[in-house]
Amino acid sequence: VWIVDGAYLFNYGKGKPFDYLKLKNEVVRLNGGPIYESYYLNSAQDPATDAQNAFHAWIKSAPPRGPKFRVQLYKLKSMHMTCPSCEQAFDRQVQKGVDVGIATLIIKLAAQHVYDRLILSAGDGDFEDAISYVKSELHKEVWVSGSMASLSPDLQSYADNVLWLEDMSPAIDRQP
Repeated sequence: VWIVDGAYLFNYGKGKPFDYLKLKNEVVRLNGGPIYESYYLNSAQDPATDAQNAFHAWIKSAPPRGPKFRVQLYKLKSMHMTCPSCEQAFDRQVQKGVDVGIATLIIKLAAQHVYDRLILSAGDGDFEDAISYVKSELHKEVWVSGSMASLSPDLQSYADNVLWLEDMSPAIDRQP
């Protein structure tokens, strides 16, 4: 099973644009065969923009058209903040529930024996407890995939294998 934190890969893609279909093909190749199920979790505006709707429809599409992910979207919430340097107040949209959704999915699918190997594309060390549990108690193999600049050492320490996005380039790069 492959679980993707959409915001994490989005932030990576801002600096190094990549193609999700190419990424899935590369992960399948590195896995040594097909992935049983792929999940994409992220937040979206409500209502979603036309571009967001088109992207989410595409990412659900099966190959060769798309990478075929199950998409789980969560709401954004407004967080009231104040700029520390100018003391100007502003609202910022932040994810709500995505990390809990990912941790729940990691544990639920492992407990249901849906996977023997989890591939997690996320960088947040908050997943350490979920990863530790599925490894030590449920005896699942865990691979993490992320950027050298932002993959938590906590996740790396539990990983049976680390798939560096930088090492997958140019196989995953988006063509200009």
